[in-house]
Amino acid sequence: MEELAYIPSPSRGVIHLGPIPLRGYAFCIIIGVFVAVWLGNKRWIARGGRAGTVADIAVWAVPFGLVGGRLYHVITDYELYFSAGRDWVDAFKVWQGGLGIWGAIALGAVGAWIGCRRRGIPLPAYADAIAPGIAFAQAIGRWGNWFNQELYGRETHVPWALHITSSEGGRVPGYYHPTFLYESLWCIGVGFLVIWADRRFKLGHGRAFALYVAAYCVGRGWIEYMRVDDAHHILGLRLNDWTAMIVFLLAVLYIVVSAKKRPGRETVVEPGVSDGEGVSDGEADGAGEAVEAEASGDGAEDDTSDEVKDEAGSGTKKS
Repeated sequence: MEELAYIPSPSRGVIHLGPIPLRGYAFCIIIGVFVAVWLGNKRWIARGGRAGTVADIAVWAVPFGLVGGRLYHVITDYELYFSAGRDWVDAFKVWQGGLGIWGAIALGAVGAWIGCRRRGIPLPAYADAIAPGIAFAQAIGRWGNWFNQELYGRETHVPWALHITSSEGGRVPGYYHPTFLYESLWCIGVGFLVIWADRRFKLGHGRAFALYVAAYCVGRGWIEYMRVDDAHHILGLRLNDWTAMIVFLLAVLYIVVSAKKRPGRETVVEPGVSDGEGVSDGEADGAGEAVEAEASGDGAEDDTSDEVKDEAGSGTKKS
């Protein structure tokens, strides 16, 4: 029976501009990266950092993240590339889909750490700044799965069912839960949750990023459970379900321990930033008033003893 309402799948996921293929999957990833860097830059400046720093560090984080995401996918689904009748060269065809967020975040963090270390910036502060942007980037990137007609859920007849038309790779045309859409909407909610919580509770020292990780894992758990694509199972649950549960517990543990050991938020996130550079007008005005009040001193210098004056006049310094 033909559904009266459904989400159509694109007839193809690539458009050829002459000899150059323009792939929807790649476009979604690229747009997501730009959104993450743009929002991360705004949040970094608001925290007292310098404009452009987020992009400079992203030059390290993004390539590492792409490699990590692909490695996680290839390792956990190795039979797609290294079993009998498969071509191992396909493991390098990222445009065909297959990026594991767990590997992307893990190895992307290594790249970010290298970039932060080169600039003397604390990685947790950088992670807090880019956390919502990563969530929004994931929301955009999930639409790449729509272009590739992949990672859908169980068969359904809900009005928003996804119509799969391709029969390649073992697909069965029909109507399925659009798990790519569910995860996209969930990631948007996670991004706004982190922004709200960061403003409300002044999260610092990596806790905003840990909140993003924990919240994402909650959504990924139930969405992963709906998917019907081939996956390794452990005790009846998909591998990514176990990964989501473990990472969720680690993120929550980090938030609790970090809040006790390092409460509050970093006062300085980027060394060498000049007064007022990369700082909001309100923060700059507050800093100026503090300096002005300190300089006024209520005539304290006038009451300095003759002995201290003599020492100052002789050029003596005290540590």
